[in-house]
Amino acid sequence: MKIPIEKFRTTILILLCCVLFCSGQEYDILVKNGHVIDAKNGIDKVLDIAIKEGKIAEVSAKISETKAAKTIDAEGFIVAPGLIDIHSHNFHGTEPDAYLSNSFTALPPDGFSLRIGVTTIVDVGGAGWRNFRLFKEQVIDRSKTRVLSFLNIVGSGMKGGAIEQNQADMDPKLTAMVAKRYPDYVVGVKLAHYSGFDWTPTERAVEAGRLANIPVMIDFGGSDPELSLKTLFMEKLRPGDIFTHAYAHVNGRTPLVNENGKVEDFAFEAQKRGIVFDVGHGGGSFLFEQAVPALQQGFKPNTISTDLHTGSMNGGMKDIINVMSKFLNLNMPVSEVIEATTWSSAKAIKREDLGHLSVGAVADMAILNLREGDFGFIDTKGKKMKGTKKLECELTIREGKVVYDLNGLAAEVWNKE
Repeated sequence: MKIPIEKFRTTILILLCCVLFCSGQEYDILVKNGHVIDAKNGIDKVLDIAIKEGKIAEVSAKISETKAAKTIDAEGFIVAPGLIDIHSHNFHGTEPDAYLSNSFTALPPDGFSLRIGVTTIVDVGGAGWRNFRLFKEQVIDRSKTRVLSFLNIVGSGMKGGAIEQNQADMDPKLTAMVAKRYPDYVVGVKLAHYSGFDWTPTERAVEAGRLANIPVMIDFGGSDPELSLKTLFMEKLRPGDIFTHAYAHVNGRTPLVNENGKVEDFAFEAQKRGIVFDVGHGGGSFLFEQAVPALQQGFKPNTISTDLHTGSMNGGMKDIINVMSKFLNLNMPVSEVIEATTWSSAKAIKREDLGHLSVGAVADMAILNLREGDFGFIDTKGKKMKGTKKLECELTIREGKVVYDLNGLAAEVWNKE
């Protein structure tokens, strides 16, 4: 059967048009004109970013809109890697009197992450080796947010009270065994809330970290009499281990800023040694009387995190961009604040595939609005600090898909002809 020449020509023309059209739609999403801040790649300027199949495909000064199926104009906004909150509590459940381990005080990630630019959240200590599998099935596997975990050195997890004092359930070998079984999800070991005058829990947590080759995060200062912070930093913890609640001085916690208003010399020494100082704001762990003199003396956090739970989100903490805004108003440059919630946090949890916008990296992205005005910020004693700068999340992209859009940056006008 012969095909008429005119029909053949028409078919070829249609195919050519399709090829030309498809070649023009090289990218799924193009984010244009945004002020890109990417610490890993030393970027702090206006650039365009193209996304294809969930990955960063191109970063350059000018990318044609004709190459993308969707264009997002980010002019006037900050374009950052998806934020990483390395201190959160997300093992939510219905077990009574279980505090932050499958109970009511912890929070489901997706309700408190994507809307503030967080694409990776780390539950710290909610689960131990005994119940990590339940945490994975109940939270990690059901969340759009990337959820990671610091395993509690206590096998039963962060259930509060006497359970967290039980040294018999602090098993380095079993903790490391579960961590190595789930390397894509377990990024560290957590010790918290131990109140005895005893280094044994710290030593067991560090041993678990050594066996699994992952960092330890420690919530310290509950012992009576106090254990030495200097000993903790210089003798017990390893370079790369994390000290959270860096600006706390409440309920017996040992402060970094002493009674004379000076940052202890050993804090600077420890930071140079490689100890990671994390904010871990929480509901009782961030005071302006500590943070203000510390920042004035040049003692800045390595990582900025929330210690998110039902109490902190309704108190002075609120969310990670509110905590970031506090540090902006303490004269920490915006580039450093972004770094402390992206690349520095990724390095702290040994996930250097995250926290940057390199070509080939996962397309996790936060578009932020840096507002100017008259704002107020509250610490965990209920004290207020005034400020003139505040961050707001405009849009969040997770694996190349828009998952939150405050003002419709990625949406089409409803009556567009």
